Amino acid sequence: MKTVAVVGQDARVQAAGRQLAAMGFVLLDVPQLYRADYLLLPMPLEGDKEGLTNLLRAAKPGAVAFAGRVSPAAQAAARAAGVELLDCFEREDLALLNAVPTAEGCLALLMEYRAHTIWRSPILVLGYGRVGQAVARRLTALGACTTVAARSAAQRALALADGAASLPLDRLEEALPRFDAVVNTIPAPVLTAGRLLHLRAGALILDLASRPGGTDFAAARQQGLTALHALSLPARCAPETAGELIARAVSSMIEEREAAGANPPAAGERGDAM
Repeated sequence: MKTVAVVGQDARVQAAGRQLAAMGFVLLDVPQLYRADYLLLPMPLEGDKEGLTNLLRAAKPGAVAFAGRVSPAAQAAARAAGVELLDCFEREDLALLNAVPTAEGCLALLMEYRAHTIWRSPILVLGYGRVGQAVARRLTALGACTTVAARSAAQRALALADGAASLPLDRLEEALPRFDAVVNTIPAPVLTAGRLLHLRAGALILDLASRPGGTDFAAARQQGLTALHALSLPARCAPETAGELIARAVSSMIEEREAAGANPPAAGERGDAM
């Protein structure tokens, strides 16, 4: 039977472990790392290189590790330990489905931090990738006056087709005063100090982009704006669903590897514990 060791207390990773166990995997904890065919690591995986290297050196030869949004330092640590490390979120199917709990978590924060309904609220979504689309479509379905700002003409056209208004990113300054909430999904400086000056007093900013985000958070604080860097919303708002999605992705990746001729390490082998 295939064995998987779950590392870390991330709620969605723990849920993914339980789901894998329901699929027939034998679930192990960290002290049994040396027995595991597969490792399920935290998501996102950043951490310090030395600590992760030492952890992975305890794995048995040929073990394969799965994580999400793996940092370059984490990849370097895995290489130093001789462990193959795969990023689940490089799979388009998982990235698309994971946008759903992210979007629902965003809606929950909009309700928590504002005194208005989403219905009829003027809300701006920056970027129209997977997460931007999931957020904007749900806002529009709930009756928000949704506008999407995107650099790509094709993305702006898609937003229009989905029922939102759209505008180019280079027109943000003139558009920002119309909105009392902004959702950013662009992982680059877009809500700069100068642009923040154009927002309404009391406006809410939810930045869903990966670190460091696209908002000047210090400038937002100085201007009295509420700006939240809302990372890992699936783990916070829907860990069971997010874990189920991860488990399905991991299971599919393992099946694909085996179909391609890659086998797990033989039972009983172990690495050097350090």
